[in-house]
Amino acid sequence: MYNIDFNNPVHAHFIGIGGISMSGFAMLLHSMGFHITGSDREKSEITENLETLGIDIKYEQIADNINDDIDVVIYTAAIHPDNPEYAECIRRGIPMLERAELVGQVMTNYSTAIAVAGTHGKTTTTSMISELLIAAGSDPTISVGGILPSIGGNIRIGSSKNFITEACEYTNSFLKFHPTIGIILNIEEDHMDFFKDINDIRASFRKFAALIPDNGTLIISSDIPDHEEITEGLSCNILTFGMEHAADYTPGDISYDDMGCAEFDVFLGEKKRGRFHINVPGVHNVSNALASVALSDTLGISDDALRQAFDEFRGANRRFEYKGKLNGFTIIDDYAHHPTEIRATLKAAAKVSHRDLWVAFQPHTYSRTKAFLHDFADALSAADHIMLTDIYAAREPDPGDISSVDIAKLLEAAGKDVTYFNSFDSLKKFILKNLVNDDLLITMGAGNIVNIGDELLGK
Repeated sequence: MYNIDFNNPVHAHFIGIGGISMSGFAMLLHSMGFHITGSDREKSEITENLETLGIDIKYEQIADNINDDIDVVIYTAAIHPDNPEYAECIRRGIPMLERAELVGQVMTNYSTAIAVAGTHGKTTTTSMISELLIAAGSDPTISVGGILPSIGGNIRIGSSKNFITEACEYTNSFLKFHPTIGIILNIEEDHMDFFKDINDIRASFRKFAALIPDNGTLIISSDIPDHEEITEGLSCNILTFGMEHAADYTPGDISYDDMGCAEFDVFLGEKKRGRFHINVPGVHNVSNALASVALSDTLGISDDALRQAFDEFRGANRRFEYKGKLNGFTIIDDYAHHPTEIRATLKAAAKVSHRDLWVAFQPHTYSRTKAFLHDFADALSAADHIMLTDIYAAREPDPGDISSVDIAKLLEAAGKDVTYFNSFDSLKKFILKNLVNDDLLITMGAGNIVNIGDELLGK
């Protein structure tokens, strides 16, 4: 594997530079003096921002974009050997690094490298603890898988030895990381186009936990079934947090305001650690906050900084994000694309004052929809009205044996009010005709369903 010498900046080319993570690391290397170029399939706000930095981006991925001036090429797991740029790099013998390998090498530059893993909640928790380290004045470098308003994007380049990033299990990417502190929020079935089963996923998380050095710390949820299997035999420091099972850090006396945001006690063992309030809704964010408290104690951060972080963190973009009001109804957008995430989002919505709850859901990938078909229907049934759009294919071809109509049929059989739409235009017309004052609309999914709220509001 090619090893980057960060003290000797070279020409690095990013295939797929417009991705949320790729763009962040392109900016990071650019700030270190590297000559950065890249390519992507289409122009976006992210790529336009990179271009303002002087980064040259091509909007067609062709072999001519690759030349011998390039010292190393960075690519994502979504780029395959038949990609023209990838193939040309092989032909020319240009060194290549998969994105996760780059992230792992970047982490070795930091004495405190925090990696946040889990099937759900990575972006929110990474954002929450980013606010914590900023409030503590520790000037961290941050890579988050979403847009964090307080840093004006998905990357923050600090000058300290503190680094924070998400750690995704898909294709075992996080096994290329070098964390000194690891956080595991949950472990569930997902990405079944890659993993064989839940045991395969658990084995991957076990290997991730084993990456943490003896003088490092693993912070893990005790609500993960048999979480001891993940931690057994590890020599690093281990801290647990849990909502339902015994743990080092647990909550008590939880109450919610009109927006579903919680105030709660935190117990360290049997002793009350303190009372805290967060400004993001849902009980799942209480769990994320517990992980943040455990990290705060690990790093010796003051409670003043912790409370400031909780007060200032209002969520990352697309995580129960308030978009605005239209004709008296409220529009929220959420990235939930797994049944567990849908349940958490709708549970949070139930604590927000509203009349009827409407969900416009766009399933993400055919393989996930097929694997969790019945679970999707069950999770969505918590809404009063469900609107379904076509599946967002992402990286997958259409296999022809699964569609959103299959979810609709299950919901209809359960007596739920569900409507399928084959276009966004028809969905928007339906929303404008049927939603009334004090209704709550959640646009939900990991694809381009976010555009619905923006277009309705004229953004």
